[in-house]
Amino acid sequence: MVSLSSYTDVSRMAQSLQQSIDAAVKRVQQQQTGEAKDNSGAAGKVQEYEQTVKKSSYNTAPFASNIGTLVKDTSRLNVFSSLAANDPADFYKFQVTSKGEVTVGTVGDAGVRIQLMDRQGKVIADSNKDAGSTYDAFKKMQSGSLSLDKGDYTLRVARDTDVPLKEDKSYGVQLRMGSYSKDYDTIAKQPAKGDNPFGGNTKLQNLAALLNGGSSTTGSLSMLLGGSGGGAYSGRGSLVNALF
Repeated sequence: MVSLSSYTDVSRMAQSLQQSIDAAVKRVQQQQTGEAKDNSGAAGKVQEYEQTVKKSSYNTAPFASNIGTLVKDTSRLNVFSSLAANDPADFYKFQVTSKGEVTVGTVGDAGVRIQLMDRQGKVIADSNKDAGSTYDAFKKMQSGSLSLDKGDYTLRVARDTDVPLKEDKSYGVQLRMGSYSKDYDTIAKQPAKGDNPFGGNTKLQNLAALLNGGSSTTGSLSMLLGGSGGGAYSGRGSLVNALF
């Protein structure tokens, strides 16, 4: 049975994530109107960073968007996006630098399914209530009691099985390991039609073609090579520069 304190912690997590979403939306609106301001002191001792990425048109884990590195008692990772109509899933990768208990918070539309996978693609935790032991693991992660080893992980965000593929779904996901002093927001946008993620690099395009059975490709191979998905960092810093 989940204790009252666990429910309180989850409630606080959801409230905190909603505040992060509101702040991220406000920053985007300011940037669009040319009124962006440096408000790095607004969160007290917490440093804030933001990146905007374009999701790959490939709906597979190797082409996941990089949302950063989870460092115990240091970083909190937030990703905000939406599943467009007929878009089956979004993938996000992150690193864990040391073994510890991870907490997840989610907000957004109903009918969104969150799965956590390890480097081999095995599902560790699943928000679907019919997922058995992996659902139990997801509930533990919501209460901050699921331990993860050091390594690479992927989040898969999709619709619940009873939700039509044509329905748009907005969502926010937050990850932390203990306390944090640095907050990292990733705003993931839909890929534009006709985008060339390879930037004229024929080696990457040929390698992607091999991975795709020789057919033409439009996804971003930089995910496979550890890149950030071609996203441009904005706001008060860079995830890479801040963590290393």
